[in-house]
Amino acid sequence: MTTTAVSQHQTKWWSGGKSPFNVEYGKLMMWYFLMSDSFTFGAFLISYGSIRFSQNYWPSPSYVFNTFPGAGETNLPLAFVSLMTFILIMSSVTMVLAVHEGHHGNKQGVVKWMAWTILGGLCFLSCQAWEWNHLITGEHIVLTDHNTLDVIGQTMGGNPWGAHVDPSVTMTALKATPVETLAKVVHAQDHSHTLQQLGAMSKEQLLGMVNNEELQRVTTEKGPIAFGGYFFGITGFHGFHVFSGVVINTIMLIMAQTGVFERRGHYLMIEKAGLYWHFVDLVWVFVFLCFYLI
Repeated sequence: MTTTAVSQHQTKWWSGGKSPFNVEYGKLMMWYFLMSDSFTFGAFLISYGSIRFSQNYWPSPSYVFNTFPGAGETNLPLAFVSLMTFILIMSSVTMVLAVHEGHHGNKQGVVKWMAWTILGGLCFLSCQAWEWNHLITGEHIVLTDHNTLDVIGQTMGGNPWGAHVDPSVTMTALKATPVETLAKVVHAQDHSHTLQQLGAMSKEQLLGMVNNEELQRVTTEKGPIAFGGYFFGITGFHGFHVFSGVVINTIMLIMAQTGVFERRGHYLMIEKAGLYWHFVDLVWVFVFLCFYLI
């Protein structure tokens, strides 16, 4: 009797037809994907950390990210990226509400909150596009390896966020700077003239237009090139995930609006899309911590 009972008990567990995870297949596969994707982001951030802390000098986030759209030259450290983070977190809240409405079979509620989630994603991507454009097209005066001045932006191959240059070195480099670059230096300080107009002037004229006090205050050495590569690489990779999430959420919105989920009798796809969106938001917290706070 005991042997028979044990045998029946074992057969009950191993007879098949029952998921050992007790979770829907698609949701399980989404968790597997998110776990593998977290390894990728983790590898990127660990690599960034190892390079950063092996350098003698690294740009200060409060100096690099201190601008805000429409605020001109006002020094607002981390204000804009804080807004970006708030937008992304709020989009997670609206996604939670969309999933909640899906659990209750409320089609209009799902459509409404999915639309707000998509809008949040688009706003975040727009903010990131502005930030990238501002960094790339910025005019920052740096000391070159040839002891002359140059004007560069933050790119994959150039980093203007180095250590401050001694004023006497700056003035010596200014005199050795060629006319073409000198025109860029003047333009970086004063946009009342175009580069074409400045390029037609003599070196003496351009030297007379330079604000020496400001020049000595802002001139820096070139910073570690790795900063640009890691910043654009990792934030771009995350931005691609946000864009993918917006596309997925848009498809979910269309399917909900056309009644696809109503006919199926459930909104499980909304929940799966929500898992991906929450993952994207969670990853941003670590990106924000590594690049903007530390």
